[in-house]
Amino acid sequence: MTRQPNYPITNFPQPATIPSVSDPHSTKAFVVPLESAGRRLDQWLAAQLPEASRARVQQLIEQNKVLVNGRATKPSLRLRGGEQLRITGPAELPPLNATPEDIPLDVVYEDDGLAIVNKPAGMSVHRGSGRNESGSRGTLVNALLHRFQTLSGIGGELRPGIVHRLDKETSGLLVVAKNDVVHRNLARQFAARQVQKTYLALAHGGMGQSHGTIQSAIGRDLKRRTRMTTRRSPKDKAVRSAITHWKVLKEIKGPYGNFSLLEVAIETGRTHQIRVHLASIGHPVVGDTLYGAPRTIPGRAGAAPESLTLTRNFLHAYAIEFRHPVTHKPISFRQVLPEELEAFVQEITG
Repeated sequence: MTRQPNYPITNFPQPATIPSVSDPHSTKAFVVPLESAGRRLDQWLAAQLPEASRARVQQLIEQNKVLVNGRATKPSLRLRGGEQLRITGPAELPPLNATPEDIPLDVVYEDDGLAIVNKPAGMSVHRGSGRNESGSRGTLVNALLHRFQTLSGIGGELRPGIVHRLDKETSGLLVVAKNDVVHRNLARQFAARQVQKTYLALAHGGMGQSHGTIQSAIGRDLKRRTRMTTRRSPKDKAVRSAITHWKVLKEIKGPYGNFSLLEVAIETGRTHQIRVHLASIGHPVVGDTLYGAPRTIPGRAGAAPESLTLTRNFLHAYAIEFRHPVTHKPISFRQVLPEELEAFVQEITG
């Protein structure tokens, strides 16, 4: 039986319609217009091939599958206008490097083109580029390769099937692409902000109002590289715009202090976006010690016998809605809070 939360949840509007996609032809020819003079080859060609990612276009060029006036060149070539471009064939994809592992996987939905999985907290989505060999085991990708065997290759050999990501200590719904056509379509929906992503978060303190929007730009913290920050200048080219909407579902005033259970919707998908945005307004996510949440939460004298500790972030990807890349019909999925988070809410409520 599906557990129902004891707080209201918003019904979200349907996303806008997007066009269908198909595989690109193995060969194509173009003439660069004069008004495109000065643009990089890879940027210009990616705009002519909406069904292909820029990374795939760069693969084509680097594998000498794109000829400019009959010659192979580099992705960074600056066009002058009037060049004749010819694509001689598809990019040759490297074999997947991640190793399949028989790891339990909670599959919420599956068809021939995609799957929706409920990722547990504590599991990395994929191996980081800087990790050693031990970091390539136990990830969601390892579990996906064992379960589905065939996944899209657009994300590269370490990220097969991965269209978007969740932080290691964030649980919830994640979309997986089984082939490149579906991956490209989903990537375009994400880029066009046509995917509705909604989270449940428990923040420290009372918010002071029922809802709000945070629009602070986000960039890497230059002093602590594992963190993101809203304190860098928005004019910095490494800083990216970010928009987070939040709404209070429940104010909690109990033996461990004040908390706010929030429904959070994001228009952008920056690294640590919800965590850094909520921390920037003085309400860090419970359990998120990287952004200022306390490691332990003391009980009020005479009201609680001991302190509480949450060993993960109280952040859960609760709902996702998008248009199916093949049927083009809107589909949506929801996943209630994991039992450990529901139990934590009950404990702090008293």
